[in-house]
Amino acid sequence: MPAYTLITAIGTPLKQDESLHVGGLEAQIDDQFAGGITGLLVGGTMGAMQLLSDETYDALIDESLRITRGRGEVLVGVGDASFARTKARIERLNRKNADGAVVLSPYLLKFTQPELLDYYSALADVSKHPLYLYDLPILTGTKLELDTVRKLSEHRNIRGIKCSCEFDWTRQLIDLNLENFRVIVAAAEMIDVLFRAGVNEHLDGIFAAAPHWIGDIARAAVAGDWTSASAAQQKVNAVLRVVREYGVFPSFTAIMNARGIAGNFSPRPYHPLSGKKLEAVLSSEAVRTLLNDRAPAK
Repeated sequence: MPAYTLITAIGTPLKQDESLHVGGLEAQIDDQFAGGITGLLVGGTMGAMQLLSDETYDALIDESLRITRGRGEVLVGVGDASFARTKARIERLNRKNADGAVVLSPYLLKFTQPELLDYYSALADVSKHPLYLYDLPILTGTKLELDTVRKLSEHRNIRGIKCSCEFDWTRQLIDLNLENFRVIVAAAEMIDVLFRAGVNEHLDGIFAAAPHWIGDIARAAVAGDWTSASAAQQKVNAVLRVVREYGVFPSFTAIMNARGIAGNFSPRPYHPLSGKKLEAVLSSEAVRTLLNDRAPAK
């Protein structure tokens, strides 16, 4: 078993009618495990779960579990805007054999920390799968406080958290040394630095575009080859800058398609890149390096 955890928040490839593109999903998942990824987050932020129809969401979970075939853990995003809607998603997932349910903080409306304690505790009671918190305040507008997470970690079915927030806060959480509680970090720009600091559980959506580079960082880190880890990290960061400049979902779609992985990863109302923007993404040095480096697994 690897001495690390690399979880890709996979994208959801869609057909023109926004049903699931199974071929694109299979190519994407095979590519992850070929590159050294150890697990998947399905229907997370990168998977745009909240923009999918129920039919496409169900198909995404079923097909992801089938394609993975025990090659790694499969966590599933279930967090919606309310307790009732998230509970309904958990109850759907209870009928499937996933490895965990990942619950984004409720968004749109604001809730107090005691209300969030009740929210997560009640959902964990419902879930037959281990439940993971998902802190993404830049999008949800809701920040989980350290004491809230500490209290929730005592629930028998709450097993960890995905931290997509300022690393200073995550560092404080790690330092609490909560028992049997995973702290999975989403800080794609500094994976090599975090490995050196002893942080070995990582999750991000950009992993889907360059899983072999992510695997390279981890393998070099385990070998203590920090020069190679840094070199791979710099290539990842260059792609990240392009994706953020031209829009995450449209540019991710362009890169994945250029790598031979079919499907539209940016549901409506996103518009696909075209013309000069598409050319700028695909002709950038970072993306050209990625496309020339390694073809996806067949």
